[in-house]
Amino acid sequence: MIIPAQILKKLDLRVGDLLQIEEKDGRIILTPVVTIAKEQGWFYSEKWQREEATVEQEIKEGKLMVANSLQELFDDLG
Repeated sequence: MIIPAQILKKLDLRVGDLLQIEEKDGRIILTPVVTIAKEQGWFYSEKWQREEATVEQEIKEGKLMVANSLQELFDDLG
């Protein structure tokens, strides 16, 4: 089976990518499948992503300090 180039580009598919194949009402449905290494699954959890979004928002609002050295960090912490 050959997938048209415009679809490959639109879905950012590459050789070796996994596809789920289903048959429904006489049609073949291909769905890209993203696999995540088990040891990295925590990063994609709903809780972690919610916390990441909170930190990103705090960075945008200037609520977080960036220390340029350990001494600056320790001074800020008191």
